[in-house]
Amino acid sequence: MIVLASLVALLPFLAAFAGMLFGPYVTRLLGGGRAAGRTSPLRNGPALVACAPIAVSLVLAAVVAFTVWREPGERTGMLTVIETGSVPIRVGLQVDGLSAVVALMVCCVALAVQVYSVAYLEGDRRYSSYAAFISLFTAAMLLVVYSGDLLVLYAGWEVMGICSYFLIGHHWEDRANSRAAVKAFLVTRLGDVGFLIGVLVLGVGAGTFEIREIARTAADLPGTTVTAAALLLLAGVAGKSAQFPLHTWLPDAMAGPTPISALIHAATMVAAGVYVVARVFPVFEAAPAALAVLGIVAVVSMVGAACAALAQDDLKRVLAYSTISQLAVMAAGLAVGGRSAAIFHLLTHGAFKALLFLAAGCVIAVAGSNMLAHYGGLRHGMPITFWSMTVGLAALAGVPPFSGWFSKDSVIEAAQHAALHGGEVAGAVAWLVYLGLLLTVALTAAYAMRTWLMTFFGEPRGSYEIREPSRIMSWTVAALAVPAAILGFFGLGAAELRPHAGPALLSVVLLAAGAGAAFLLWNRDPALDPARALGPVRPVFARAFYVDELYDAAIVRPVRAAARYVVVLDRSRVDAAVTGTGRGALRLGEWLRVPQNGNAQSYLTGLLAGVVVIVAGVVILL
Repeated sequence: MIVLASLVALLPFLAAFAGMLFGPYVTRLLGGGRAAGRTSPLRNGPALVACAPIAVSLVLAAVVAFTVWREPGERTGMLTVIETGSVPIRVGLQVDGLSAVVALMVCCVALAVQVYSVAYLEGDRRYSSYAAFISLFTAAMLLVVYSGDLLVLYAGWEVMGICSYFLIGHHWEDRANSRAAVKAFLVTRLGDVGFLIGVLVLGVGAGTFEIREIARTAADLPGTTVTAAALLLLAGVAGKSAQFPLHTWLPDAMAGPTPISALIHAATMVAAGVYVVARVFPVFEAAPAALAVLGIVAVVSMVGAACAALAQDDLKRVLAYSTISQLAVMAAGLAVGGRSAAIFHLLTHGAFKALLFLAAGCVIAVAGSNMLAHYGGLRHGMPITFWSMTVGLAALAGVPPFSGWFSKDSVIEAAQHAALHGGEVAGAVAWLVYLGLLLTVALTAAYAMRTWLMTFFGEPRGSYEIREPSRIMSWTVAALAVPAAILGFFGLGAAELRPHAGPALLSVVLLAAGAGAAFLLWNRDPALDPARALGPVRPVFARAFYVDELYDAAIVRPVRAAARYVVVLDRSRVDAAVTGTGRGALRLGEWLRVPQNGNAQSYLTGLLAGVVVIVAGVVILL
């Protein structure tokens, strides 16, 4: 079992290694990807190097997940022990139900993204490195999922951050892409500082970095230690999972290629933060203050991001803010003790959000624009994309019986139980989370309906030909629609994940209210944006409550001003002092070399003058 799990993570790493070193040579070996005078994606060497290992990893991950399902339990294996002089690092893997099912989801989405990218980036001269970084990104996420040691997990965590920088900035010649890549790197690194310190505090406090041992002994650790460690870990979680106040990088990351948006926002990077909290959940159970902070952050993130999504003009930014909101729903489930519900929503979200981003890529490829105002009437010429994206939006909004309804309803039920009957967090925080979830249901339905209507209905608002993109892209999207539609039924086997009549009916009523309001506003004049009804608050929502502007005024501008002052100080003081010292040394050297001019007559004159002075001194003094 452990050997299979290690191969699941190792194969994408080997694919990345091979792609970076040998990708261009494989292309030439296979005929340069040319067939019948046109590019043939299926004969593209780097595409085979990228897709085949991920496909094998998917099969192996499915075997691991099936084995764990048939024989529940925890399996561990250790490769080596690194002695550090204090707490040793045990390099090994840990496979249980949580890691097995998340790894399977990661492999599914990664394979879909790799296959989709073959057509999406056809003709891109940097495709080989692009595919290699996706493989490395996938391997890093799988290391995070299967890791049995927190420091090994942290290594995969950081590799993901580096890969995201290169993938978001793949088209680095575009200034927006390079700026978005730098912003994502810096903001997530800021959170990772706290995350690393939290890992060290937890490991030193527990005397081990082994995850299972930390989970087992968390309740016995000093309250101050476990609370401090949990809060520090939340800093990294907020950065990776784009939660307030470290969420601002994610909407800007939409400047990168659309398949990368699907990879980062569905199954890998942003899900890593939620996964880590679930992985070490006993630590947070032992720190109620950290759970309360997580709950409050989740409410601010889920409601604020849903409001922002309601007013966006860019299709990918709608989905980006939707990702922030849905990750906050998972965090809210964890805050109220609904660990299983949160992981269930993580899995369904991975399916329908990957579907939505790749379907959005189909729309953008055909329309040549990200703007909702440039779409309209696409359902007639793009039936596969239309029905697939309809499934994705229905799952996002929580329309029964699509997957998102089951998972979101289980989170709401967990919050309701905590609010009514008490739980790990204070009653006020539980009620805040519960009401925030209900409001988010209505807002999510509203922006999902707005997106659906403006994209596929009404009169066409562009001069482009409405058609399906390449078969690889459209059929990949259609394949993802299947788990997005039916994945929720797999949760019926667990009693805590089964929907109950009361909460389910309430969520459906709120869903109908939000979607109905958006439809009525659109139906008045399909040529206009329903978001116009927001009135004066629309610019506030569209700019996500001006958080970026606040950071610019409070951090960016002062830092730039300080940098300019340092440059002036360096030039006018430090450089002047160094230059002045050099010039003084030159002048002193010129003075000192005067008597060393090589003229024997001058030397003799100096000698006689010295003798005269000495004789005169002796005569005068004696």
